Amino acid sequence: MSGTGKSSLIAELIKRGYKAIDADSADYSEWVNVDGNPTGANEGQDWIWQIKRIQDLLNTEEAEVLFISGCAENMGQFFSQFDHIILLSASTELILERLQTRSNNAYGKRSEEITQVLHNLQTIEPLLRNAAGHEIDTSAPLEEVVAEVLQATLNTH
Repeated sequence: MSGTGKSSLIAELIKRGYKAIDADSADYSEWVNVDGNPTGANEGQDWIWQIKRIQDLLNTEEAEVLFISGCAENMGQFFSQFDHIILLSASTELILERLQTRSNNAYGKRSEEITQVLHNLQTIEPLLRNAAGHEIDTSAPLEEVVAEVLQATLNTH
């Protein structure tokens, strides 16, 4: 979900030498035309994973461990190819604070986007929770979140 710390986690994993991808970036996602305004950002558009790009990554990446972070309407089609699915979560208050104060992403500052984030927390997060094998509360310091992610993924191989 937006504001849970996905980008911070990926950046820290990269710093530690892991292969980690932010699938919410323009390298792996794209705007497509849809009915409505599912992101709250652009009427008639949704930000989804580029299927071929993600599949190519999964087919060719030779890293021992690959972390992929993101949240898109079409990501479920890749779940069967993942060893682990982890939901990063935080309180609504913390998510809204992060969205308002972050400087690395403009999403979540406009009222329409905040409304959509709140809606997604009620409707999408429960679906993600059901799909996830682990849930990690990102209100903890980043060091602890990284340790939990590594514990959940690396100690089960």
